[in-house]
Order: sequence, then structure tokens, then C-alpha cells
Amino acid sequence: MERPWYYRFNWFLAIAAVTLAVFGVVVIQSANLHDPTGANEWRRQMFYIFAGIGILALCAWIDYRRWQRWALALYVLNLVLLIIVFKGGHSALGAQRWISLGPLGTFQPSEPAKLILAIVIATRLARNPIAGPRELLFTLAAVAPAAFLILKQPDMGTTLTILAILSAQLFFGVTRLTYFGYYAFGSAVAAALVVGTNFVLKPFQRNRLLIFLHPNSDPQGAGWSLNQSKIAVGSGELFGKGLHHGTQTQLNFVPEHSRDFIFTVVGEELGYVGALSLVLAYAAVIGGALTAVFAARDRFGLLLAIGIVTMLAFHIVVNIGMTLGIMPITGIPLPFLSYGGSAILTDFAAIGVLLNIHMQKDKVVF
Repeated sequence: MERPWYYRFNWFLAIAAVTLAVFGVVVIQSANLHDPTGANEWRRQMFYIFAGIGILALCAWIDYRRWQRWALALYVLNLVLLIIVFKGGHSALGAQRWISLGPLGTFQPSEPAKLILAIVIATRLARNPIAGPRELLFTLAAVAPAAFLILKQPDMGTTLTILAILSAQLFFGVTRLTYFGYYAFGSAVAAALVVGTNFVLKPFQRNRLLIFLHPNSDPQGAGWSLNQSKIAVGSGELFGKGLHHGTQTQLNFVPEHSRDFIFTVVGEELGYVGALSLVLAYAAVIGGALTAVFAARDRFGLLLAIGIVTMLAFHIVVNIGMTLGIMPITGIPLPFLSYGGSAILTDFAAIGVLLNIHMQKDKVVF
């Protein structure tokens, strides 16, 4: 006999995720107050949240071991969608990342790709532990096609997220750290080749890296977004200017302020106190997510939980870091806050998987 599910459910993690998402609606509404093109974003985001809560509940109900059986089908489906994007997807802001769904908007396959690849890598490492270079190469080969298609969209931020997920799962999944060392060395060489050549990076991506290294080199051009973001966050001071009163935000000096740069809205309008409170809320979410890591009953559950926690933490650190100028601008959304259906649905699905991993551990048999 086991306890009812509501005793085993990690209510703290679920409520924290939903609360962040609702707070995101408030910030999105404030960010677009004087922007006619984004006036309805907060309403659409509310719809995405309701759908996301349903997905969270569904993923929390599905036994996480089933994802191991579905890994290949999910991988093939996502790869097909990425190929469709590559061949004829919807383009915007210099990138081709979306599939048009008509009146329903657009769908970005690279967002669920992060969660799917976390499942695929965990499945691979659980069934075939890396005991030599051969297994390591097979694992990398499984990730490479999707990562390459995403990089060519171009979407450097998602590619880096996938690399972070892979790195974390490999670190905990290899039988000897020597093999992880091989991977780390190869990744460093590959990164140097990517940055040092024009084959992969687009000009605007190279400019972003150069601006990160030399912030004042082009303040009216490539460095505009970064400089305006830092001005907005700094001008918020201790308690902020108040919702709807952020000058950099309301006058649209900061681009994409309801999406990639939404943290600037929090910093300017709610100040240091609001920004710090948000960071602490994210720390609480990561702490709640880590309970699934410690609760995992098998190798697959452990590696999957590690991959999901890494995905969330990487997004949080890089997104906030890029708005403050301590990370390069990569176009990574802030979990649960940034506007976008594909991203927030993926976030809720990831939390749902973690909830099920946690509930499986807490089963009590008499």
C-alpha cells in the first residue's frame, strides 16, 4: 500500500514554477504597455500558461521510465521538425527557427529539442555506459545532427544549452573521468574553430562576441542592446521606478524587452530588491528541482534529472548574465518569464518530468 499521490507530489516546485509564470505575465504586460505590436502578448502568455499547467500535470502523471522507451521516436520526430524548419520554416529577426501554425501562431522545435535530447542522452548513457572512446563517439553522434541543424538556424543560445546538458550528463554518466576529459578537450577545440572561422557563425553572432569582449567598441550599433540593458538595470537602483514607469522599457530603448531582455524590465521597474527577489525565486526552483536528482531511483532518472536541472540553470544564469554584460548575448529566454509559447511549454514539461521522478522515489510500500 502506498500513500496517495498528493502526499508524494512536490507542491513547492510546481507552485513556484506557476508563480514565476504568472509574475512573467505581469512583467510582459508592463513591458508592452506602450508597444502596440505586443499589446496582446500578455493575454497569449496566459493561454500558454494554462496549456503549460496541463502539460505539467500530464508529465507528472506519466511514469518517467516511459520516456526511455519513447526516446527514439521523440528524437526522430524532433529531427524531422528541425529539418522542416531548415528547409522552409518561418523567418524573423534574421533567424529561421519557427514553423507557422496559422492562426495559432508559430512553433519553435528547437525548444522541446533540449528536453528531448536530455531524454535521448540519459537513455543512451543508462543503456550503454561510456567505458571507452567508442561509446563516447556514439553518444556525440546522436546529439550532433540536431545540434547542427539548430546552430544553422542560427540559434547559438539553444546550441550552447544542448552542449551544457550534454556536458553535465556526461560528467555524471562516464565510468572514468578520463573519458570526460577527452570530450572536454574536443569541445574546446571545436569551440575555438567555430569562433575563429566564418563557416558556422553569422556576422551578427560574431559581433555579439566581440561586443562582449569590447563593450564600448560600437555603442550605437552592435553594442546598443547591451548598453541599453545595463542602463535600464542600473537606473532601477534599489526599489525601481515602479511598474509601467521604466523609461528605457516604456520608450523601447531596450529591444526584445518582453523576450530575451525581460530581466531588464524587472531591474528597471522593480529595482535591486525586485531583481534579487527574482533570483532567489529561481534559486528556490533549482533547489526544488534538485530534490528530483537526489530522489532518482535508477541511472536513467538520475541522468535525466541532471540534464533538466542543467537546462533550467543554464538558461537562468546566461540570460540574467547577458543583460548585465557578464555573459555574451545569445538569445536565450528566461524560464517562465520570457514571452513565447514553445519555451514556456517546454519549461512546464521539464518540471512535470522532475515531479514524476520525485514522486517515484517517495512511494511507500507496506
